[in-house]
Order: sequence, then structure tokens, then C-alpha cells
Amino acid sequence: MQIDLQTLWYLTVGTLLVSASLLLWERHAHPGRANILAVLAAGLFAFVLGCIVAMNRSHVPVALGMGATNLLMMSGYLLVLNAMAGLDGRRYIWSSAGALCILAVGWASIGTHFPAVFWNHVSALPIALTCGLTAWILSRSHTVRGLRSRSVAISISVVHSAFYFGRGVIAPVLGHEYGATMLSAIAQATMYEAVLYSVAMPMSFLMLIREEEKQHLLHMSHTDQLTGLANRHAFFEQGTRILRQRDRHHVSLLAFDLDHFKAINDRYGHPVGDEILKLFAEVARQGAGSDALVVRLGGEEFAALLPQCDRDQAYDRGSLIASRFTAAAARAEGPGIEATVSIGLAAPGCSDLSGMLASADGALYRAKLLGRNRIETADANVLPAAA
Repeated sequence: MQIDLQTLWYLTVGTLLVSASLLLWERHAHPGRANILAVLAAGLFAFVLGCIVAMNRSHVPVALGMGATNLLMMSGYLLVLNAMAGLDGRRYIWSSAGALCILAVGWASIGTHFPAVFWNHVSALPIALTCGLTAWILSRSHTVRGLRSRSVAISISVVHSAFYFGRGVIAPVLGHEYGATMLSAIAQATMYEAVLYSVAMPMSFLMLIREEEKQHLLHMSHTDQLTGLANRHAFFEQGTRILRQRDRHHVSLLAFDLDHFKAINDRYGHPVGDEILKLFAEVARQGAGSDALVVRLGGEEFAALLPQCDRDQAYDRGSLIASRFTAAAARAEGPGIEATVSIGLAAPGCSDLSGMLASADGALYRAKLLGRNRIETADANVLPAAA
């Protein structure tokens, strides 16, 4: 079935309006990304205006109609680029304005003399470059790294860039070889591809936004809001995965309990107690090592799962954390606080994470019974936590 160019223009306008409306609707569901969704919607509306001018360019001077259409289309592509860059908090407003000014000067100085060449070929190259930059920005984005839909969004921009590069570089050769018939076929192919792009590009952007939010919610469900550490749920999920990947005889577990924490809250107030919890979390995160899984199990209870760490190494890390925490609490803003921690070290070779935690809890309980401020191993004599 053949569809004439005018119908394809109408179809493109319709798909762009639907996509833009959907983006504006989605702003209410994603308030943190409302601004960049609005920027992308503005880009689609710029495409719509460009299409409308192109459909009516016969009513104005040729170069003016073609130039205005191309500038509006480029505005749309630059807004798309800025929306993608906005995922990482970047904007290229002045660079975009400069690019439009250069293109306007090109149309005014050269496009008026060679409107057909500019319209059919030269004007495609800035579009190809902008779409290529959009794909490059997405490929370098820290925000969308790891998202499944990232490759889809990049592919759409790459294909669109390649299409317009071909229109700017290869199409002139084909047009010279096969004449007006080939140019008409290229124009129709351009409109078909525009319809696909007007649907696929905004949908891929929404996929990125939704997947990003899903990951954020998942992260929040696995994170303790006060300390920023992983929570109990994350401990069992991530810890079980660590044990599956490594020999459990080379993974150690430390359980921590801040001594007399209720007394600290009663004497200094809960805000100070919260600061002590955050202080311990930071000390434990640094002292446990970059590969450790440090979690807040609840209240003043913490744990650290230490991959590639035997009992002696785990004992040394626990002692280091205890001594650093006591020193840091004493230097805390205000009068300084005498805060200590009791630590239990799990017996080696426990069959699963629950067994390791139970073993470490038993050692921790014994450490508290024997006077606190010490580290107790599940299968060894009591040793002092810090010098």
C-alpha cells in the first residue's frame, strides 16, 4: 500500500502530538524528572511546528520555508539532546543556541542560493551530528549505566543519526545517478523513518525514566535511611549471594552492638544518638574494607560480612573499628561522648548466613555479659576490643 507524502506528514504530526502529551502526563508520576520530561516534550512540539511549516512551505519563499523548517527541526533535536543530558544534570543551552545561529547564517548566506541542495542533503548533516552526540551522551551517562533500556535508547539515536548521515552523504550520489525518482523515494523513506522515530525515541526515554525510578525504589527498600548502610533485608539478599560466590571458610562475619546506647539517648537526646549511629556507620564502612557488606540490622545493632577475610583478619578489623569509633565519639562536636561497642565474631565454616549471624550474635551476647567494649569470638577466649 502506497501512502502519499502529505499523509505521512499528518501521521508524523499525530504521533508527535500523542508522544508529547504522554510525556507531559508522565511528569505527574515522576516529579523528580518533570523538568527533563518537559524539555523532551518541548522538543516534540518543535518537531510538530517544523512539520506544519514544511507542509505549508509552498505558500512562502522556498528558501525561507525550507530554512524555517530545518531550524525548527534542529531545535527539536537539540532539545532532545538536552533532555538526555539532563538525566545527569547537564545542560547545553548556550551551545545549542550557538548551533542554531550558525545554521541560520548558513541558510541565509548559502541556502538561499542552493535551497534544494541544502534541503535534501546539507541540512541532514547537523541532524546526524546531534543524534550522534545524543547517543554518545547516553553511552557516557552515569545515571542510566546498568539500565536495560539504555541500549535501546542509544540504538534509536544511532540508527536515526546513520539514516540522516546517509541522506547527507550517500543520497546526493544516488540522486545524481537515478534522478528525481530516487529523491522522491528518499523523501518518502525519510517520512516513514520519522514516524518510527517519533514513537520509538520518546518511548525509550520513558523506559529509562521508569527503570531508573524502579532501581531507586529498590535501592531505598534495601537502604537504612538514617545511616545510608544496607538494611536487614539487603543483608540476607546480598550476603547470601556473596556466600554462594565464595568459599564460606574465607568469609567472616562481625556483629556489633553499641554499648549503653539507651543511656546516650536519655542523657544527650535522640538527635545526638542519631549522630552517634551515623558516626559508627561511617567508621565501620571505612574500617571494614571496600569489599565488605556493612549493614544496620536495627536499632544500635550492626553487622559486617567480610569476603576474603579469615578469623584473624576479621578480628583485627573489628578491633580497628572499635578503637576508631571510641576515639571519634570522644572528639564529637560538643562535650564529646564516651561511646564503645561490643563485637561478636562468627565461628568459621558456618553453613549459611543465618548460621553465621546466630554464631556472631552468640559471641556478641557473651561479650556484653563479660563487661562490654570487647570482641568475643564464637570459638575462642575473650580478647579486648581495643588497646
